This record gives sequence, structure tokens and C-alpha cells, in this order.
Amino acid sequence: MNTPALLNNVRLPRWLLPTDWPQHEGVPVLARIAIEAGRVQSVRPATDDAASATAWDLAGTLALPGFVDAHTHLDKAFTLPRMKQVQPGLLGAIDAMLSDRVHWTPADVRERATRGLQWAWECGTTHVRTHVDWWEPESLPMAWPVMAELAQEWAGKVRLEQVSLIKLPLFEDAAQAMRLAKQVKATGPHALLGGFVHSTNWSENALRNLLVSAQACDLDIDLHVDEELNAAAVGLQTTARILREIGYEGRVVCGHICALAAQPEAQAFATLDAVARAPITVVSLPATNLLLQDAVTGRTPRLRGITLVKEARERGIPLLFASDNVQDPFCRLGSFDPVEALGTAALVAQLDEPFDTWSQALCRGDWLRRTPASTSAFAQPTLVGERADLVLFNDADRHGWPSRTANRVVLRDGRVTRGNATPFLPR
Repeated sequence: MNTPALLNNVRLPRWLLPTDWPQHEGVPVLARIAIEAGRVQSVRPATDDAASATAWDLAGTLALPGFVDAHTHLDKAFTLPRMKQVQPGLLGAIDAMLSDRVHWTPADVRERATRGLQWAWECGTTHVRTHVDWWEPESLPMAWPVMAELAQEWAGKVRLEQVSLIKLPLFEDAAQAMRLAKQVKATGPHALLGGFVHSTNWSENALRNLLVSAQACDLDIDLHVDEELNAAAVGLQTTARILREIGYEGRVVCGHICALAAQPEAQAFATLDAVARAPITVVSLPATNLLLQDAVTGRTPRLRGITLVKEARERGIPLLFASDNVQDPFCRLGSFDPVEALGTAALVAQLDEPFDTWSQALCRGDWLRRTPASTSAFAQPTLVGERADLVLFNDADRHGWPSRTANRVVLRDGRVTRGNATPFLPR
């Protein structure tokens, strides 16, 4: 039986349950999830009388909604095997990637991106956002239309969004910035305007033109910001200030922001306070940042490179963890399983209660969307009414998660698409 009508005795994370959910010895009691026509009809405390021919007994198995992988690079994925030695650090990886572009064809990009999407799909991901390198102001990058085609082909399985990863100097001219924004807008509602904001290309004028052109075209924004351990980097704080000045009402995602970890606390905290007042979601990329930051040949790194995730969360800033690069010069390891990203973050950032508290940083796709002025970004989420896209972790427990998570059952619209559900079936 691949389509249950009822999942009983499910362990859901604390963040996904109402505040008045009953507890036993300080732990939320198990849940009972009713499914009909591929959607969740109700979530109630588990009962002892739920046995039926269409009910599964999960016996405390951990469950999460389908994942959102908010920051990937499908156009770069799996290119590492054809490269020679890559110099350490972010700029060395960029040089290696530029050299590899001679091998890129639409077929090459499509094959590698499809491999990544299949990996994500099998792991339980329902929403992927990919950044696409965009180097020339007058022409679309080769990978851009490929991603648009894949977004259509994967619709209904994985929501694929694409972000124009444009180097900041291309926005220096306001008219050119507007042309770039209009090209992105013409791609469709799944496209976002993005840029690479770094101290090596810093220009407040260019950043302002980027933000203003996005506002004029009613585009959401996704930026690589301050991906460096340079205490003088001001990309994030300037973004927050300009957004306030222009009255921007969309959603802005700022990825990496490693420089916060290198700044004096007073400076970093002031920036986070400004971010908390802006329509900004933070995305942390622990695996890639560990490999690229403080990277010098023959020397053990001293600094971790992860941003201030606990301090961001304390301020009510929506925060997601994501996979970023996979088997390319930016991350020779990497994985399109977001759970692995959180596993890395749990160690490097010393996160408490990864399942009950931090697992929402893999599941909150609403944190990538515009929030109505009357609604808090931290409004209580619910499964009810949503597609029954769930991931069941057969071997994990709430104390050790995300360890022992490779063995899982993935449900899409309530149907098993991966894993062995036999232990849950009625006997």
C-alpha cells in the first residue's frame, strides 16, 4: 500500500505544532495526520484507536514537510572532475570556473542540472532555487534558458526558481541595470534579480541601481552578499539601508554574509538589527563557506566562515540553510540533500535541538516569498491544506537528528516515491 489515509504516531517538530499542543514530560505528544486526495486534511494528537486498513503506525518516526533548497548552483554542479588543480579560496574557485566555461554547452548544462534536480527530488526536496552566472550585459547566459526549460519540465515535482547572478559592476549604469532587470522579468514569475556583492567589486551606486530596478520591475531579489571574512565589508548593512530608503516591498534574500562573523559584535549586531526591520531572509551555506573562507594552501583554517545564525534567529530574521555548490571548484564535496547542510551547520554553529527548532530552516519555503504587511514572517506554519509531501526518517531520533537520516521514506501527494514503508503498514 503506497497511499496511506492516516499516519498515526508521527513525531513532528515543535515549530510545526500549535503552541497549545499537548505535551508529555515537556515533549510534544505524537501526532495523527489525515490525508485525502493527496493533501493533509488534519493534524491532531495521536490516538490508540486509529488502526485501520489504510492507516500507518509510524511508532514515533520523525517526519518533516518537503524541503526547500534555497541556494544552489545547478549550472556549476559536477564540473570538478574535469578540472585540474584549483587554487584555494573564493577567488581561486571563480578563476577555475571561468576556465571551465569553454566546456559548457546547453546539453552539458542540462545534463548536470538534471542530475542535481533528480538528487534533490529523491531526497524529498520540493523547491529548489538556483543561481545562474551572468557575465555579459548584452546577452543571456547559455544556462539561463536551459533553467527556464527545466523549470517547466519539473513543474509539479520540484518548483525550480532561477536567479541572475550578475557581478555588481554591471549595475553601475542605471539604464543598463534596468535592461537587465527587464530581461529577468521577461523570463517569468519564477525568475529573480540577483547580484554578487563583494568588497572587490563594491559600489553603493551599483547596488542602489540593482535594488531600484528590481523595485521598478516588481521583482524579488536574491544576492550573494559579503562572502568574505573582511570586517570592512558593508554590503549587507547598505542593502538594508537602501531598501528602507526606497520603500521596497518585495522579498530580498541575502546569502552567505560571512563578514558578520569577522566584525566587532557591536557592528555586526547593529547590521542584524537593521536586517530585522527589512524584508530580508538570510540564507547560510555552511559547507561551501567552511571550504572557501580562511583557505590557504598548506595551512589549517582558523576561522569557520559561517554567519551569525543564532543572533539572526534571536532577532526574528527568517533564516534558511541550503546546499550551495555541489562537486564544483567552490565545494568539492557538497550534496543536494539539504539535511546534510543542516548536519554541517549543527556542528559548526553548535545548534541546540536541530530537529525541534532548526529543521524549519530546511522547510520554510514561505520565507522566500513576499509577506503581507499584516502578517509576521514567523506566523505559525501548518500542514493542514498543504500537499502531503512528507519525509519520514526511519532510523533517526529527535536527540540525534540529523544523524542516521539516509534511510527515509518520501511521500509526494501522499504517495511513496522513495524508501521502504513496509515497517509502517498494518499487520
